[in-house]
Amino acid sequence: MHLTLLSETMMTAAAVMEPTGEYLQSCSPEECDVSVIDAAMESPANDSSEEECSSEREEEADTEMTPALQSGSSVSTQESKPVTANADVLRPDTLNLNELKLCTTREDGEVKLRMGDSGQAAEPAITVNQMFLQTVEQYGDQVALASKDGDNWNRLTYKEYYQRCRTAAKSFLKLGLERYHGVGILGFNSPEWFIADIGAILAGGFAVGIYTTNSPEACQYVAENCKANVLVVENHKQLQKILQIQDKLPHVKAIIQYKDALKEKKPNLYTWAEFMEMGTDVPDSQLDEIIASQKPNQCCTLIYTSGTTGQPKGVMLSHDNITWTASATGKTVKLKHACEAQEVVVSYLPLSHIAAQMIDIWLPIKHGGVIYFAQPDALKGSLAITLKEVRPTAFMGVPRVWEKMQEKMKSVGAKSSTVQRRVASWAKDVGLQTNLNKMHGNSSLPFSYRLAKKLVFKKVRKALGLDRCTKCYTGAAPITKDTLEFFLSLDIPVYELYGMSESTGPHTISIPSAHRLTSCGKVISGCETKIFSPDSEGNGEICFWGRHVFMGYLNMEDKTEESLDSDGWLHSGDLGKHDKEGFLFITGRIKELIITAGGENIPPVPTEDALKELLPVISNAMLIGDKKKFLSMLLTLKCNVNPDSGEPEDELTPEAIEFCQKLGSKALKVSDIIGGKDRAVHKAIQEGIDRVNEQASSNAQKIQKWTILEKDFSLPGGELGPTMKLKRPIVMKMYKDQIDNFYKDVITPTVPENPLSTK
Repeated sequence: MHLTLLSETMMTAAAVMEPTGEYLQSCSPEECDVSVIDAAMESPANDSSEEECSSEREEEADTEMTPALQSGSSVSTQESKPVTANADVLRPDTLNLNELKLCTTREDGEVKLRMGDSGQAAEPAITVNQMFLQTVEQYGDQVALASKDGDNWNRLTYKEYYQRCRTAAKSFLKLGLERYHGVGILGFNSPEWFIADIGAILAGGFAVGIYTTNSPEACQYVAENCKANVLVVENHKQLQKILQIQDKLPHVKAIIQYKDALKEKKPNLYTWAEFMEMGTDVPDSQLDEIIASQKPNQCCTLIYTSGTTGQPKGVMLSHDNITWTASATGKTVKLKHACEAQEVVVSYLPLSHIAAQMIDIWLPIKHGGVIYFAQPDALKGSLAITLKEVRPTAFMGVPRVWEKMQEKMKSVGAKSSTVQRRVASWAKDVGLQTNLNKMHGNSSLPFSYRLAKKLVFKKVRKALGLDRCTKCYTGAAPITKDTLEFFLSLDIPVYELYGMSESTGPHTISIPSAHRLTSCGKVISGCETKIFSPDSEGNGEICFWGRHVFMGYLNMEDKTEESLDSDGWLHSGDLGKHDKEGFLFITGRIKELIITAGGENIPPVPTEDALKELLPVISNAMLIGDKKKFLSMLLTLKCNVNPDSGEPEDELTPEAIEFCQKLGSKALKVSDIIGGKDRAVHKAIQEGIDRVNEQASSNAQKIQKWTILEKDFSLPGGELGPTMKLKRPIVMKMYKDQIDNFYKDVITPTVPENPLSTK
């Protein structure tokens, strides 16, 4: 993933900065409302001092979330007030929930909802159509979607948005979409993506996002698995993938291309305009009958896992999973509805991922937010321009987005004058300390902070387009403490959230009133967390309970039983613990846990993060040692990325070059360093590893050998997944020779399999 998020122009103000951050004062947590994760995405904001003061008062008035129980116990957050149901809402007792099970793998299956007795968990169950209609009735004339055509923004109101979804649904029916069959969508974020997604649901099919980076074979697997009747593609490039496998997809009846003109006409291949005209003769009554037959406890969306550890699994999400999670998440982060202040989000993250769907599609619909679509080259540079133009109130980035922003800001800051650097350093020190104090209950704002905000923080926010953004979020992969502290020192707290596709997105969320560095926050309203089989330090497998827990994996009963235990708890596969205040900390992943030849259990991420924090020249670090006599490590260096292909290049980043220069090294390329060519850099890395080893609790946890690889890990290279997660099994295969070389002539005894059960 290549990110040139910050241009030189944007960074003129930020050049003065390096790491310093604090807590955004421009908007309250309630204002950043488009989604919990939405709060993580983006929305425009006002710059008036009156608004800022108002939001600061609201922020100070935020109350602390109910503390969780001690590690190993269940943590539940529920509201005391029951939710009033509309007369047309489908009540739980009409669903015959007692006759159903909590999970199913059948496409036409129904599940028992995890209803609570009171509060958020007892909220009436509704379908996607019911939720959308409620918003149309309340905010029908408000802008819902905005996409750019040249220099102009084309806007759709909620009434127009809903009507187009119905039109698409009728066209899908005309094309022969069958009940419980998929509509695969392959392309970058756009109004057409949203409309195809919701249209598929209204027509009784499954909305199925397909990663744009998928190979033709990977697309074939998803299309076959969901029995897709229709495939919607963005352009000629994505169309070619489908045409290569079309003869292997017996269920596919039509292909629709929603951008650009068709380069050639083929049977059952349509433009978006042709598609939208196709269902005009389908009577509304036919569609209404299908919509009326839908139940909240039936599947409407499939989210396919990235296949890091095997074939992708189709995560079945029900109407209730989506509508309830959008409601619960909004209440947890105090999102505002459009009648108060319309939230604005920039859509740029992959919509095949649940985080982007919840942030971009469902939370805005629930609360009447407005979505601005970024350009397809967002992660190659244009996102910075969109952010400045839209000025979102909430923004979410995967860790790599924040890291790239940090690298750019630091490299620009290094070129600023001595005076500017000193001012930046002072401001960041003030910002970091003030925000850390605030995090622990001291809300007083010293004069030095107010001065730093005026001189530095406001300018940085404006340069980034985040001047009204009250909630910046990160998720989907681990983020380093160094990056969190960098932005915190700049008065930009980045809040972590945690969840998975199987929990319809968020499970725990950090919010301004409940925030700790490196913690994923506290459980969302109406859900529960359980630490399964905790050890003496409280570490155990994190388990979820709530109406956000998925139905099951499509046609995969064995995999479903591995994830959902007999009591209905979702086993995440992640290791974690609660602190005494109920904050959740992720400490590792069971499948990633290294069990050495001596039987010692070692989570790799803390060691990897510690090294990256010490050595800013390191881009990726992967600890090796499962069933081995000692630990070793693969390292990659920070290098520039080809803006078109996303491939890592040989040239080092400015930050990496600066690191080398401080050591007296003249290295400008990765090839100048690998193989021990640069003694100064080699020595610095060894010293960093020695410092990490000093913190090890035993010799078995010390890194004994390491090597620098010729290229950084990347999405095109295959080492990283769509959300930039490290694909450890793939890396093990790709770099088998280097790993084998670590253990050459070393006799490694046999050890038992991982004793940590997933249930």
